[in-house]
Amino acid sequence: MSNRPIAIIGGAIANKYLNGGAVWTRLNWALGIRNLGFDTYFIEQIAPDDCRDKHGRVTEFTNSCQLDYFRQVLGDFGFSGKCALIYGNGPETFGLSQVELRDLATAAAVMVNITGHLRQPEFMASPACKIYVDLDPGFTQLWYERGLLDSSLTRHDHFFSVGEAIGSPGCRIPAGDIPWKPVRQPVVLDYWPVSAKGDPGRFTTIAAWRDDYGPVEFEGETLGLKVHEFRKFMAFPERVEQSCEMALKIYPEDQADLERLQNHGWVIRDPVSLASGPSEFQDYVQNSGAEFSVAKGIYTHTRSAWFSDRTVRYLASGKPALVQDTGFSDRYPVGDGLFAFRTMDEAVAGARQIAGNYRQHCRAARQIAETYFDSKRVLGRVLEQSGVVV
Repeated sequence: MSNRPIAIIGGAIANKYLNGGAVWTRLNWALGIRNLGFDTYFIEQIAPDDCRDKHGRVTEFTNSCQLDYFRQVLGDFGFSGKCALIYGNGPETFGLSQVELRDLATAAAVMVNITGHLRQPEFMASPACKIYVDLDPGFTQLWYERGLLDSSLTRHDHFFSVGEAIGSPGCRIPAGDIPWKPVRQPVVLDYWPVSAKGDPGRFTTIAAWRDDYGPVEFEGETLGLKVHEFRKFMAFPERVEQSCEMALKIYPEDQADLERLQNHGWVIRDPVSLASGPSEFQDYVQNSGAEFSVAKGIYTHTRSAWFSDRTVRYLASGKPALVQDTGFSDRYPVGDGLFAFRTMDEAVAGARQIAGNYRQHCRAARQIAETYFDSKRVLGRVLEQSGVVV
């Protein structure tokens, strides 16, 4: 270990096997904290049943695709020797040993626990400043209210949510007894340069039609998934001059939705072949013209001000974004590089504005990323608010 203060990032990479976008979410925290001068380690846990071979069958930890993925991603970004994948509750690990992990937990100045992934006792007992990062606003707070979350949640010292409006007037998400602070999705701009590649007339996005978990009931309303919002905008390609494409994870039981999308002019691509790893995901974003996407119903209906980390990558790449408003339009400038919509007519109008002055909107997109999402500003503020010396 170096003389620099030690930071532990707890999060999911092996558990996000073949999901390059989710991996970038965690990487931007780890890379950003490291760039602030911390000796940074990435720690993850994986359940035995989640260790699979290339055919999807449960297999031994050492033979799993998830371990190979973890090893490659962390190695590619300079975390070899600074990471560990814990099998079950241990003692078997890849990377740092259990003894080294206990020493690390004792020596760390800060632990950033993304979605509360890291729950090992030695980390929860660490004297480090423990920061919980919520990426699923609405779900997290309602699950907590109903006693469905691990008790380790409240053992953190500070709580941040990308639902920036939680606790503010107009946001329906109950804060409960946790003092949630807002945080923006960080991007390490050095890893996301402006891209001049891509067809200006090609809207894309990367999405899952449904999550691994279902909607939740709240105040007599069913809140949840992206599928329910996207159905409202299926006819969008027929109303605009741009082509519309999605790298879409969609299940066989949603075949009727898939056919409707295609009948309305959507080009549907395979997200595994196009965005399975960090480099593939980045190539897909940076070879696009702009983004068009909706948000999950729980984000929009509660006015959470959630903003997609994926959209941040488009903006950083100098790609305009046309995305469904969750209340973020109260916090970020819209109408130049970034466009918010609630209705089909607003979405169509945004597409016309992007086409009308595309190069200006590309420049504005990058400026928004630099001003609002630069990891140096975002993560520096998180650490400052948590009393951690940078």
